[in-house]
Amino acid sequence: MSFDVLAWLFAAAVTVHNSEEAIFLPGWSQTAARWHAPVGKVEFRFAVAVLTLFAYACAGFSTAGIMVGTYLLCGYALAMLLNVFIPHLAATAVMRRYAPGTATGVCLNLPITALLIRRAFADHRIALSTFAWAGPLTVLTIVLSIPLLFAIGRRLPLGHPA
Repeated sequence: MSFDVLAWLFAAAVTVHNSEEAIFLPGWSQTAARWHAPVGKVEFRFAVAVLTLFAYACAGFSTAGIMVGTYLLCGYALAMLLNVFIPHLAATAVMRRYAPGTATGVCLNLPITALLIRRAFADHRIALSTFAWAGPLTVLTIVLSIPLLFAIGRRLPLGHPA
């Protein structure tokens, strides 16, 4: 499968995964204790909407031949690959109940992200020496953006009385 097809499949997988979480995670988070702080529907859905749009932007820039977009895309793929294990599989195992996003993480994100990163290296779209720092930096940036996105989402008038 070509890198460009995998780039768009990645964005689609993020959409499906984030949709599952948007529907079920806010309720689950109310009883998730240390695995996830309670989060409201509006702020969570805002955050995953922004992150989903970011996946499409990365795919678009990458398939347009913009190298920074390819590193961002592969870094985002690394984040989603790690996300399958922490928190999804770990939370499901430790809590002995399903953590929202686990099925789409295992069935979609795991294979697509692994294939995307592998194809990026095989096609020489990314270099290991650059990805070794750019990938983790992208992961860190995404992780650090989540509280900020939640804070912005809490300030939105959506779902709140005027």
